[in-house]
This record gives sequence, C-alpha cells and structure tokens, in this order.
Amino acid sequence: MLRSKLPDIKTSIFAVMTQMANENNAINLSQGFPDFQVSKKLIDLVEKYMKKGFNQYAPMQGVFELREQISKKTFELYNHKYNPDTEITITAGATQAIYTTINAFINEGDEVILFEPAYDSYLPAIRINGGQPVYVQLKAPEYKIDWNEIKRVISIRTKMIIINTPHNPSGAIFTEEDIMMLRKIVSGSKILILSDEVYEHIIFDGNKHQSLAKYPDLIKRSIIISSFGKTLHTTGWKIGYCMAPEKIMNEFRKVHQFTVFSVNTPIQYAISEYIEKEDEYMNLSSFYQEKRDYFISLVSNSKFKLIPSKGTYFQILDYSEISDEKDVEFAKRLVLEFGIASVPVSAFYHNHQDNKALRFCFAKSNKTLDKAAEKLLKIS
Repeated sequence: MLRSKLPDIKTSIFAVMTQMANENNAINLSQGFPDFQVSKKLIDLVEKYMKKGFNQYAPMQGVFELREQISKKTFELYNHKYNPDTEITITAGATQAIYTTINAFINEGDEVILFEPAYDSYLPAIRINGGQPVYVQLKAPEYKIDWNEIKRVISIRTKMIIINTPHNPSGAIFTEEDIMMLRKIVSGSKILILSDEVYEHIIFDGNKHQSLAKYPDLIKRSIIISSFGKTLHTTGWKIGYCMAPEKIMNEFRKVHQFTVFSVNTPIQYAISEYIEKEDEYMNLSSFYQEKRDYFISLVSNSKFKLIPSKGTYFQILDYSEISDEKDVEFAKRLVLEFGIASVPVSAFYHNHQDNKALRFCFAKSNKTLDKAAEKLLKIS
C-alpha cells in the first residue's frame, strides 16, 4: 500500500494560479518571474562557453571561477571572505539549497522555528525529514518579528531557525535591531540558522541588507543561501548557491552530491564572467524601486490598502475593504472576472490563515503593470 510522506500537500498555489492565468488569458502577477528580457551580454556569454566546449559535468561544489566571484562579492559587500574551495557550493537554485540544508541537518524530532507567512518550500522539507516545525507569526500589517515569542518557543530540541530577508511574501526586511535580538537569542546555543537571502540585491528606500555574513558570531552557525535567478532575471536557469563555514559545508556537500551532484556548466562559467563587473547586479535596488513606486502610483486610487514593500519584487495588497471572501476564492475570482492573477497570502501559512491579502509581483514591464493596474482599479 502506497503511503505518502506528505499526504496533505497538493499542487502549489503558484502553479495553480499560473495555470488559471494561462487558461483565461489573464495578466500573471502571481509567480515571481520577470517578463522582460535577460541581458544580451549574458546570453552571449552562455553561448560562448557552450561553443568552447564547457558542456560536461561541473565539479560537485561548482565551477571554481564562479565560487571565487561569489567570495569576492561577499567580501566587498559584507566584509567577510568565504573560502571558495571549502565554504561555497553552487546549487540547482535556492530551493534545492534550502532542501539540502534541511536534509543534511534535521533529524527525527528536531524542532525548526520558521516565521509565517513563509516561503512554501520550508515546511515540506522539514516534515519529510522528520523535523517538527515551530511556527511564529510575523505581525501584520508590517510583518514584524516578536522576539519575545521566539524566546518562549525555543527548547532543548530547537535545532534550526529559518530566516528570510528581504522577506517573501511580505517584502519586510531585517533591521539591525532584529539582528541584535537574533544574536542574543542564539548566543551560547548550538542552534543553526538557515538564512534565505535570495533577494539580497533588491532592497529599497536607502535601507541596507542585513546579511548574516556581516556578523562573525552568526557566520559560524549559519548557512546563507542566495540565487542568481533573482539577481540576473533568469529564474528558469535555476542557479543558486550557499555559503557556510567549512564544517557545516562538509555536511551540506555530503547530501548535495547525491541530490544533484552538479549543475549547469556553461551557465556557471557565463555568470562568473558576467558578475566580474559589479554594475551588472548592483543597480537592482534602484531598478526595482522604480518598479515598486510605479506600481504603487498606479493602484493608489484603487480600493486596495497597502504598505509599500521594503524589498523583493512583491507587493501585498489588502482587499478587506472590498470583499469578505476567503483569499483563495477572491484570487480565483479576480482571474475569472477581471483577468489578473495573484497569490493568496494564506498559501504561506500552515493553517491557511486568511488576512484578506494577495501578493502581486511587480517584476514586469511598465506595459504589463499598466494593464494590471487598469484591471485592479475596476475591482470594488
């Protein structure tokens, strides 16, 4: 008799909403992918390395040239140098890095603290590896952390805390005060931290990204995960990476080598050359802030309420003054009746908590955002 390890897991709401958008010819602001072109220079570099014959397996830990560029970038931004040989691994996207980290370190009965709303891959990875999720709710509408609640839920079984800044889906960011509280809470413990920093280069209003790579006491217990898909507008390439001290990375690689072993070779070489020039990725914050501000200006006269996103390329819109429908039903109705797709925020809660909020992706051309706003303004 077949016994499912994840009996209550269904098709991802992201896939559901995208399928609905496609079937109904709706504007898709649900999944987080850009609708504009990738840099021609980067495409040309991929072709260059393919034609040069870099088409066989990459080293398990990733192409050295790319790991070296990541080490250099991290040092320049956060003043910590990860050893490219022993402390950086290239992965098949950030989601694989997240799963591999949890698989490598979480055993039966280990408790993992995660903040909700939470990116949807965290919980299944915890459960399938026998871990026990411990939920802490971010405080809406600004989605702030109540650190006193963290203190209350930590136990002798706490093995890991998962953080995500800038935060998907809310767009909230960690402040220096948040980092200070995190440092106090884990001090003297053996708690590991999985830090999902895939939107590290997309942060607004002059704020600085609080990478754990800036803090020596946190570095020694942290696995930091990032993604080139978000940075280079190439989500379909599925190239990410993780950084951790050598002892932690050794355990990560033991699992990684039997999960994917290695990832796309010519793309790794292309990215390594492409990011040698910082301006290829360091202007993302201003680029996406313009997108955020433009989208907000377009919907400011709608019936939706919002607090501007502080990072990522997502904006939450509160529809509580429009309808009392459940967010999943409301989101589906917007596709069918108004031709626009979003993601209901309840999908980011284990108990499907409904705060009457939808997540919209503004990583789109202004033409797409114009059309989307025209539809949102009609909703009442």
